[in-house]
Amino acid sequence: MSSIKQAVVLIGHGGLPSDCPEKLIQKFMTLHKNRKGGTASKQEAELEQTIRKWPRTPVTDPYQAGLESLASCLKPLLNDSILRTAYNEFCEPSIEDAVKEIVDEGFEDIILTTTMFTPGGSHSDKEIPEEVEKLRQQFPGIAINYAWPFDLKNVARLLATHINSFSKQVTQTIN
Repeated sequence: MSSIKQAVVLIGHGGLPSDCPEKLIQKFMTLHKNRKGGTASKQEAELEQTIRKWPRTPVTDPYQAGLESLASCLKPLLNDSILRTAYNEFCEPSIEDAVKEIVDEGFEDIILTTTMFTPGGSHSDKEIPEEVEKLRQQFPGIAINYAWPFDLKNVARLLATHINSFSKQVTQTIN
């Protein structure tokens, strides 16, 4: 391993590819919604893997392309950390797969963060923390931290800067 000590996983929600057969998606969603208990049935898990592994392009999955573009912009801002992307659902790699790969590469300090900024969402508030806890149990010698929740004042500043920048562009265009 190089002198890089820390790995960061940028987690996106994940989207359905536009060319994935509707019947496959409907069957998966039906099984997912009717799940008994917390564990997916074998059929649901198989369908999920089929969807996650579905070939994607920027045209068929603009969400994935967008997250990868965000990662490209974020990477130079992270000093010596490596950066990987992962998806909560519908796309690969899963959070678990991304972390396993990083651990296999010898990293012992992993920070997970998500693009889902606001509190109250089931993914960022419940599912990802549950996944982090499972990963901590699976890799007890590895520091796995979830950079959550976001400081909403920082998020608001980001949004205000963006809005104000756009407003100035509109004003300049109109004048």
